[in-house]
Amino acid sequence: MNEPQAVAERYARRAADDRYSLLRPDVWHTVQERQRAMLRLFARQGLSDLSTVRVMEVGCGAGGNLLELLRAGIRPEHLSGVELLPERYEAARAVLPAAVVLQSADALAIDVPPASLDIVFVSTVFSSLLDDDFQQRLADTLWRWVRPGGAVLWYDFVVDNPRNRDVRGVPLRRVRALFPQGRVSASRVTLAPPIARAVTRWHPAFYTLFNTLPFLRTHVLCWIAKP
Repeated sequence: MNEPQAVAERYARRAADDRYSLLRPDVWHTVQERQRAMLRLFARQGLSDLSTVRVMEVGCGAGGNLLELLRAGIRPEHLSGVELLPERYEAARAVLPAAVVLQSADALAIDVPPASLDIVFVSTVFSSLLDDDFQQRLADTLWRWVRPGGAVLWYDFVVDNPRNRDVRGVPLRRVRALFPQGRVSASRVTLAPPIARAVTRWHPAFYTLFNTLPFLRTHVLCWIAKP
């Protein structure tokens, strides 16, 4: 079985529930924290005007991240996404402007000109890939798409989830190995989801309190710059 097919089958096994609903306080705290961290990162990189920045998200899901990027100022015609799972692609197509180019495909099978993108965004994608060779092939492909001076924008978790054998953490040393020519700037973000779910039952403000402890954060947000 090839890895894209395996990913589709692993996703099909997941139970449908409201665990990732934005109506849950742990989820909206997580999303808003990541949004703030990403906007701070853009500002540190000198991206004060996002209207000319060309971005593709690989594994764009139902389009939530692309909607965030639109609100941040990236123009629809400069934004694109590719999604492996047809039902998620259809959900993204239903909510995004027609000018946002979306493709329902394996990212390795699409035609993107080399050095044509300012940013390639991958959010919790590599943790769903259990084949090391496929991970490297995808990383090499993303790197080829990024122009010199651009970057891969990476968000993913670094620790294994013992309750979910369909995913695995991607530690920072692995990120550096996947992009050996990149200059990696990383920040630790996101309160561990089981802790976030537990403490926000007491009060939503406890997310912020517990998240002040860096060792309780399970994800990294990386800017992998291409010289």
